[in-house]
Amino acid sequence: MKKRDFIKISSLSAIGLILSPSALIFKANANGINGKYTTLKRLRTAHIGVGNMGFEDLKAISSHAMVDVVALCDVDSNYLAKAKELHPNAKVYSDYRKMYAEIGNDIDAVIISTPDHTHAPASIMAMNMDKPVFCQKPLTHHVMEARAMSNLAKEKNLITQMGIQVHSFYDYKLATLLIQSGIIGKVHTVRAWSPKNWGYDGVQPIGSDPIPDSLDWNLWLGTSTERPYKKDYYHPGDWRKVLDYGCGTLGDMGVHIFDTPYNALELDVPRTIVNECRKPNGFGFPEHNIVTYEFPQTKYTTKTLKWVWYDGAGAPKHHKDLLLPGGKKMHQKEDKGVTIEDKMSLKTKSVDEGTLPEQGAMFIGEKGRLLLPHFMQLPRKIVNNKYVDISEEITLVEKANNLGVPIRDYKSEGPKHYHQFVDACLGTDVCSAPFSYASRLTETILLGVIAGRFPNRKLHWNSETAKFLETEANKYLDAEYRSF
Repeated sequence: MKKRDFIKISSLSAIGLILSPSALIFKANANGINGKYTTLKRLRTAHIGVGNMGFEDLKAISSHAMVDVVALCDVDSNYLAKAKELHPNAKVYSDYRKMYAEIGNDIDAVIISTPDHTHAPASIMAMNMDKPVFCQKPLTHHVMEARAMSNLAKEKNLITQMGIQVHSFYDYKLATLLIQSGIIGKVHTVRAWSPKNWGYDGVQPIGSDPIPDSLDWNLWLGTSTERPYKKDYYHPGDWRKVLDYGCGTLGDMGVHIFDTPYNALELDVPRTIVNECRKPNGFGFPEHNIVTYEFPQTKYTTKTLKWVWYDGAGAPKHHKDLLLPGGKKMHQKEDKGVTIEDKMSLKTKSVDEGTLPEQGAMFIGEKGRLLLPHFMQLPRKIVNNKYVDISEEITLVEKANNLGVPIRDYKSEGPKHYHQFVDACLGTDVCSAPFSYASRLTETILLGVIAGRFPNRKLHWNSETAKFLETEANKYLDAEYRSF
């Protein structure tokens, strides 16, 4: 099925729904606070994907005092049962299409926390019903899906938010304001890294395994290409490694770590992309990537901005731009034992000043460098290979922008980004990561993912035509949807 046809048939007329009065509320409030049609006092939410990160999303959204969870949807009955324990009054579904059709008028907003390949299909259907959507990162699995969702949100004037929680954290807002204040002058290079590995360099699995009784495999596949179920390769955890379902490490940690530099420098999409990685194996993403982007100038950058991303075990590759005072060349080792629960209770940890943080970004400007660890640590300025005290600059920025004091407790800070979405739907706030922003960030990420199919070859991107100069790369911008 062509994507344009899916967008068309997922409209209200196709599923026979009648708009409830609340649909007008969200359209009126999408670009401001306290729209004149705001009459809703509570927000009724439906959650698609309630396992793992989806369960955390459910807890964060429902921790808002004005939220009523009315529907839970997941293709795995085990996840559904666990979520139902939290919200016993919510209706449960395995197929989001059936949920929309049966209780669409009882839903005010939709939260989508599925594997990447289902983000766009589930979101587009909700948006065509005039529902606000909170969608986990990356926004979509394909570039053209991101553009379609951005256009649809604009056309319908909907409240939207992508799930990049750190976007609302103190240290990242501070770093954005410091860069925009000119603390290191105009920026000419950004280097960002994560040693995580959401790649797979092995061979494609053959054969099939019995599908667990708890899993509806057809619904899990959704619009993606049909393939036999194979234990330990897809559900529940390793789908990020597979071309058909995830977006690799770049599409996972890259979205978080790209976000602040991308936002601070007010970047659009890149002009060129090259990925240094192994040859494609037709199944999984490369386990190691070095992706180099070239962006056009903004008011915060030099004439051209170079951006280099490193991922995989041992990342980043040693470079003089990353050498810290104290002279150590190696970064901190990846803590492979960190779980979501660990992160939820994470406090700020002291870091060896001469050692790169496990994950992070380095801005390189005309007047020095700014190191931004990931996550919940203050940015640090480096000039002539010495740390520079920027406490006065931080104080000025804090006061000028009412940042308040830093709170580095994920358990208390994590819900802020979610609550911002709820408050926007209720007319008392605006979203800081709407699809108009999230789609451009996601497009940038996905162009780097596509470049992994053409290792060590520079690709040239034309944003106006949404095409590569290298025509053979254009087939990866989109994919046909399977009827399921």
